[in-house]
Amino acid sequence: MPLSLILACLWALGANVLAMTPSRDKHWRAAYVLIGVGIPILGYVTYQTGPLMGFLCLLAAISILRWPVVYLWRWMRRSAASGPGLAED
Repeated sequence: MPLSLILACLWALGANVLAMTPSRDKHWRAAYVLIGVGIPILGYVTYQTGPLMGFLCLLAAISILRWPVVYLWRWMRRSAASGPGLAED
């Protein structure tokens, strides 16, 4: 098994352990750390094993970090609905 996939599995294991711990901020700080660590790992997986495995790891990460993705999607839809010239500065 390539090192990149071992790192991705350790990332997923760490994410699940973090999800089981109590948190006052509803795990948002942990989510930011996981995103910051996960993006380079995802790039490494894609580089080492190809785009298909990178995409599968991306789907796994999205299933683990679903709320940040939901909020990003809502923000993108709201930004697109406001129009290019109507956005507030």
